[in-house]
Amino acid sequence: MTTTALDEDTAVAARLEEAVRTVDAPDVVFAFSRDGRSTLRSGGTAPPPPVPREQLRYELGSASKTYAGLLLAELTGSGTLSGTDPATAHLDPGHVHGRRSAITLAHLITHTSGLPPLPADFYPQGLPRWSTNPYAHYPPQRVVRAFLRHHPRHRPGTRWRYSNFAVAVLGHCLAAATATPWEDLLTHRVLVPLGLTDTALHPAGSGTDATGHRADGRTPVPALHIGGFAAAGAVRATPGDLLTFLGAHLRPDTAGPLADALREVRRPVLRRGLRHQHIHTLTWFQHPTDLGPLYFHAGATSGQQAFLGFRPDTGTALAALCTRRYRTHDALVATAYDLLFQQPP
Repeated sequence: MTTTALDEDTAVAARLEEAVRTVDAPDVVFAFSRDGRSTLRSGGTAPPPPVPREQLRYELGSASKTYAGLLLAELTGSGTLSGTDPATAHLDPGHVHGRRSAITLAHLITHTSGLPPLPADFYPQGLPRWSTNPYAHYPPQRVVRAFLRHHPRHRPGTRWRYSNFAVAVLGHCLAAATATPWEDLLTHRVLVPLGLTDTALHPAGSGTDATGHRADGRTPVPALHIGGFAAAGAVRATPGDLLTFLGAHLRPDTAGPLADALREVRRPVLRRGLRHQHIHTLTWFQHPTDLGPLYFHAGATSGQQAFLGFRPDTGTALAALCTRRYRTHDALVATAYDLLFQQPP
């Protein structure tokens, strides 16, 4: 490594250490890579756990949707199914469901299906457990039943509304279309091909998983159990595996059978908001920079937060994680986004 590269790595490490100090949470990890060289820094307000923070798995929450979108791109690219397939064709074939029949797989992943954030009957059972495990007691069959009973208020494709419900339904569609359970499908079509050996869809316990905390930053919360919403938020991974995942998006040509799918999820598919300034790909939020697009997605669970982002123009990727329930003034996402946008020297 040249002196210049060593100087750059030292500067990156200093910026990451500063970022870690900015985030008020029991455990904090920032993992950064540039052109394949990785730098990780960790810290937090709690004493260091027995297993180093950078070796634990962290809950990604909604950032799990980037894995679901990549899987959809792989299945459509291989001809297994089409993004224009009606969801009802996979979940209730042979029946006509009116406007609901117009909801396609692409609508579900791009949050343009017209479905609400969560099913209407989710809240009575979820709210009492909102600070612990609101999804655990809402099983897959109930998600499907809620979808088949839902009466859309708007024509699919006409409005953007972020929806965990929609992406959960997508997961059940893909599982039904391939006659493969969601966990097996994602594992064999995405995780294994990318070499993501420290990524999982279920908690494994102390020593493997980071422990989340309530908003007070002191009270532990149980590990996330996602019920029927696996496609929308089940993924947990180590910082190293997250850099591997993001690295595949930076260098699709090195990703073997997923190369085309990785290129596809970088392609803009819709614009929304004032002057259509908000750009979305199949699975990532995309923002412009002076040099090229920045792709990112954030997520949160009852006790953890995550940010994933990458920039093909500069060959950089960043994963930021912490173990404290999200509060409106928290610094994790803003700090991570600014770090990736500004580019450490």
